[in-house]
Amino acid sequence: MKALIVDDSPSIRKIMSMIMRDLRFEVDEAENGQHGLSKLDGQDGEIHLVLLDWNMPTMNGYQMLTEMRKISKLDAVKVIMVTTEAELDKVDSALKAGANEYVFKPFNKEIMHDKLRLIGFEI
Repeated sequence: MKALIVDDSPSIRKIMSMIMRDLRFEVDEAENGQHGLSKLDGQDGEIHLVLLDWNMPTMNGYQMLTEMRKISKLDAVKVIMVTTEAELDKVDSALKAGANEYVFKPFNKEIMHDKLRLIGFEI
C-alpha cells in the first residue's frame, strides 16, 4: 500500500512518513495541494491513501480534496485530513467534500492505526 503525505512542513512530513512506514505503507510526499494533485495525476492506481493538511500555500488541503473528488479515477483513494483545524464546521466541510476521516495534530501511531482501520485498511 502506498500513502501520499501532503503537508507544507518538512518536519511534519518526516514524522508522518516514519509513522506510515511503521504501519507498512510505502510513502511519497508533496509540499502543497497542487504538487499533491500532480503526483496523483501521474500515478496509475498505486496511491491508496492521502494524508492531507488543511493549511498550505499555493493550494490548501481543502481545495486539493475538492479537486480530487472531481476526478473519477481517484474515487478509490482514501483521504484523511491531518490538521490543526479543529472547528466543527471545518471537520464537517471536509467530510462533506469527500474526506474519509479527520485527525487532529498532534497525533501518534496508535491514533493513525485506529483511523486507518476505520476506513477499511487491514493493518
